[in-house]
Amino acid sequence: MELSSLHPSLRNRVVFITGGATGIGAALVEQFCLQGAKVAYIDFDSESATKLNQQLRTQLGASPWFRKVDVTDVDALRLSIVNACEELGPIHTLINNVANDDRHSPQDVTMESWRECLAVNLDASFFATQAATSGMKDSGSIINLSSINALLGPENMPGYVAAKSGLIGLTKSLAKDYGDRNIRVNAILPGWVVTERQLDKWLTPEAEQEWSKLVALKERIMPEDVAKLALFLSSDDSKMITGQSITIDAGRT
Repeated sequence: MELSSLHPSLRNRVVFITGGATGIGAALVEQFCLQGAKVAYIDFDSESATKLNQQLRTQLGASPWFRKVDVTDVDALRLSIVNACEELGPIHTLINNVANDDRHSPQDVTMESWRECLAVNLDASFFATQAATSGMKDSGSIINLSSINALLGPENMPGYVAAKSGLIGLTKSLAKDYGDRNIRVNAILPGWVVTERQLDKWLTPEAEQEWSKLVALKERIMPEDVAKLALFLSSDDSKMITGQSITIDAGRT
């Protein structure tokens, strides 16, 4: 864990992160803890969350607020946000990070699997925003984690690509809806981020070699790189940035 830059405005601010137990989400939790923020996060993977909290407690003395939540249960999602606010105070930054990027042939998609995909990758972001902004102080920040797949449209990901594209449109719309309260809404579009899940499922040495041919910067994109962009978009340093979709993909697009 390393603090590469300091954003004083984030200290003691409440940050709520969905899908925070692993991957990019865990990096977000860690980086906001390093800034001295009050971090709350939810995830379905309570085992990974326990390990993450133990690590943060040992290395940083930080104790993030965590609840096990299935974000497709909208009532449970809303309640977790209410409970976090009751314990930590009004949310300043909401990061809609939760996602599931499983691959499916279009012919194998059912009505149920389509709705489940959108429930995780799109619906949860809207309903979390709706709940968080009801008690959010003016001058807050909402960050939606989209993907460059929304721009590239890779095969066998129809629901995921549709949802991530929807987040870009949702970001534009909500930026206008909440602008009069100085609540900023932006999207981050990561490229192929090297997480344990990607390494386990898809990021083979051969696939990474092919990816390297397509990018300008020949280094891996790490979860911390995405998290540090989120720090900036949450801080007062970006106070006039809203409605934007910012790509971090080493020059792929």
